[in-house]
Amino acid sequence: RDIKDGITPQGIEYYLSLFFDQTATLFDYLPSNTQLFTDDGIETAAEHFWGDINYRYDEYCIDPERPILKPNALFLPVDHVFHNIKQFRRTVLENPKSHLENNDPQIYPVPDVSINAKQTSPLAKLSAFIGENKNQGGSKRVLFCAESAGRQEILLELLKSIEITPFEVASWDDFLLSTKLHCIIVHPLDQGIFSPSANICLITEGELFGQQVMQRRRRSKVSESPDYVFKSLAELKINAPVVHIEHGVGRYQGLITLEVDRTSQEFLMLTYAKDAKLYVPVSSLHLISRFGGGDQVVAPLNHLGSDRWDKAKQKAAKQVRDTAVELLDIYSRRAAKRGFACEQNEQDYLSFSSDFAFEETADQQDAINAVRKDLLSPQPMDRLVCGDVGFGKTEVAMRAAFTVVSSGKQVVILVPTTLLAHQHLENFRDRFSNWPVTIGELSRFSTGKQQDKTIQDVESGKVDILISTHKLLHAKIQFKDLGLMIIDEEHRFGVRQKEKIKSLRSEVDILAMTATPIPRTLNMSMHSIRDLSIIATPPAKRLSVKTFVRKQESRVVREALLREILRGGQAYFLHNDVKSIQRVADELATLVPEARINIAHGQMRERKLESVMSDFYHQRFNVLVCTTIIETGIDIPSANTIIIERADKFGLAQLHQLRGRVGRSHHQAYAYLMLPEEKKITNDATKRLQAISAADQLGAGFTLATNDLEIRGAGELLGEEQSGHIQAIGFTLYMEMLERAVTAIRNGDKPDLQAALEQGTEVNMHLPALIPDDYLPDVNMRLTIYKRLADCQTTRDLHELQVEMIDRFGLLPTPAKTLFEVTEIKQIGERLGLKKIEAGPNGGRLQFTPKTIVEPITIIKMVQSNPDIFRLQNNDQLSFTMDMDDPKDRFASVHNILATLLPAT
Repeated sequence: RDIKDGITPQGIEYYLSLFFDQTATLFDYLPSNTQLFTDDGIETAAEHFWGDINYRYDEYCIDPERPILKPNALFLPVDHVFHNIKQFRRTVLENPKSHLENNDPQIYPVPDVSINAKQTSPLAKLSAFIGENKNQGGSKRVLFCAESAGRQEILLELLKSIEITPFEVASWDDFLLSTKLHCIIVHPLDQGIFSPSANICLITEGELFGQQVMQRRRRSKVSESPDYVFKSLAELKINAPVVHIEHGVGRYQGLITLEVDRTSQEFLMLTYAKDAKLYVPVSSLHLISRFGGGDQVVAPLNHLGSDRWDKAKQKAAKQVRDTAVELLDIYSRRAAKRGFACEQNEQDYLSFSSDFAFEETADQQDAINAVRKDLLSPQPMDRLVCGDVGFGKTEVAMRAAFTVVSSGKQVVILVPTTLLAHQHLENFRDRFSNWPVTIGELSRFSTGKQQDKTIQDVESGKVDILISTHKLLHAKIQFKDLGLMIIDEEHRFGVRQKEKIKSLRSEVDILAMTATPIPRTLNMSMHSIRDLSIIATPPAKRLSVKTFVRKQESRVVREALLREILRGGQAYFLHNDVKSIQRVADELATLVPEARINIAHGQMRERKLESVMSDFYHQRFNVLVCTTIIETGIDIPSANTIIIERADKFGLAQLHQLRGRVGRSHHQAYAYLMLPEEKKITNDATKRLQAISAADQLGAGFTLATNDLEIRGAGELLGEEQSGHIQAIGFTLYMEMLERAVTAIRNGDKPDLQAALEQGTEVNMHLPALIPDDYLPDVNMRLTIYKRLADCQTTRDLHELQVEMIDRFGLLPTPAKTLFEVTEIKQIGERLGLKKIEAGPNGGRLQFTPKTIVEPITIIKMVQSNPDIFRLQNNDQLSFTMDMDDPKDRFASVHNILATLLPAT
């Protein structure tokens, strides 16, 4: 049924041979002169794999409802594989240990040359290693390996400090042929080598920067803007409601290519009431936004050409002014508050930061910088850090805690569960082990005596960092000098609890962290009542969790658990009913006798629960049958499969949190959402499960929160009187109007919300400017790129997007290059205040807006000095006549004219 509707279901690849007369194998793609390298023992591995496939076929071929193909129809039999391998030259990589015992290859690992930022001369080890043997006249030849051109610059800068200036080479052969002692190359190697006999050494970044994981490529920063998620069109499906600023709410019908002025252009097709169609050029995507105002199915459709849309905008505009005044009142009261400004302590802070074992992602670094900036200012901080599970929010908290503690203040960290409190305690103690910082814990895991002692130490100032469950809110603790409160998994605390937290000390800095912000919190951040930092970039080598929605079947459970156990991993089996949890564990033990199983739930005694979790962490057993007690923040990198029984009973945020318990290392992780018979599942549950299985990309938490916002409607978000206007004009446009009103009032101007939103400059170069579908066939991805292109503000943004596209999809075809050049011209046109730029083979024209910054005298001089080329028309147009048949000449000529019009700075 899905295939008939054009949907590709999960697992379709296992029916591949039904769709093609003949399927190809890897060997069909290899040229005849290919050199194959195979591991020692490949024969045994192949036999073992073939046995596994046949066993699975025998297990699964009994269901007539779901017929499966025989192994021979899908996989190459073992003898065929080796028959194909024999057609090529082959080298077998044997176990090197046996050879090393017999003869010394004279190649060794690089000695310790790591950089130590805490020392006065950080590169001392490297300097000593390179300087060895100099007195005997036998200097080492060294080739430094940088991960990328950008990293090479950083490395060259570092090496300058020990007076080494490496010569750049392009290959290993160039290095060997070169006479230079020190060379550098851009190549992403993990490990170097040292050959004392040849006196040659290859040093990689890994050896220099120790434990730090180098991100292969910095992600584009486009996803950092909080409203990008709202403005993003990536999630658009056919028939989804969208808002066009000029024409109102219509429904998106896909991308379509049309011939205009004998050139191909791509358009968004929207349908309005009475089936009226509107074609929006991709260059005008900034006029389109997602509707996001509640239930998508009942979103209103406007009539093209009627005045109802303008009236709806006018009504909303009046209300927006009042809201803007209220918001500014909140801003000013917040700005008037005075708190405590932390001390800089730059040297200590850098030293603490360098202990972090990974390289920070771009937006993690931005969040760290924003929090530190807040802490160093006297205004009290109220910041929300929204980052998906496992994206490094804890490190942001640790750096904030360090900044506050080193200024002599105390820090309290509030967590929703005992397990998370205990885990934070261990992580913080580990991270602060080199510093004189005392860390205490208040939770069920501590005895009454221990708790009393901890409270005493907090009140006397002996404890610098206190990690506590919300028990703290009921205890009457008087902090000696509280400076920062960190609330982890903020969405798990109720409104009353949060108010109680704030009443503790009004001038205390507050840092809240969450993976799936609840809509009310999200909205306060959107309005800048609270500051918001988003960590949207996953750590290096992180893979998204593969999510499967399945009917409850014991053979699926057995196979999922066995696969995880056989690769040496661990698994969670979530059964959310304490009464029957023991029975389920016993059934699992019978079903998967290979597994070592244990139980964890919230009604266990503290010591027992602590010891079970500790044993699971240390891999003393491999399947944990548990309740939702594991939901928040439990971090066990070796656990990479989770099976959730009755997944239809959980909320969206909860499912996302549970799925986030796995996939916290570089291994592929799996989440199985098990369901009963279809009849027992409610409509809402079906929607939630569709949303969670669709949002399986990394960083989906924030998107899910915005989905939640759209499912519930925006009423609870902004208060009842505003929700009606949002329903009429859409959330994104409402927020945009509010932003303009706030900016205008701040600048002392009267907000003119009736004025059309900036249309931008219209550019027509009479050339095909689009992303061809044979270059990028995925319509949603094309739409995302078009939207990002429309949102680019500078030439640098354009260049970064271009580099990213070449990296991901290959060299740009001519129409795509033209699209980038047209966008660059558009940016200049907008800066100059031009309404339209048109250029063809024989000339073109520029049309000015009343707000243009072009000096009239500049235009007059151009017309006077070249009357045969330039002419002024209708007081607002400059036409030009010249031969521009070649597209390159056309772009160069327009660039020159625009450069002449730019006012001298």
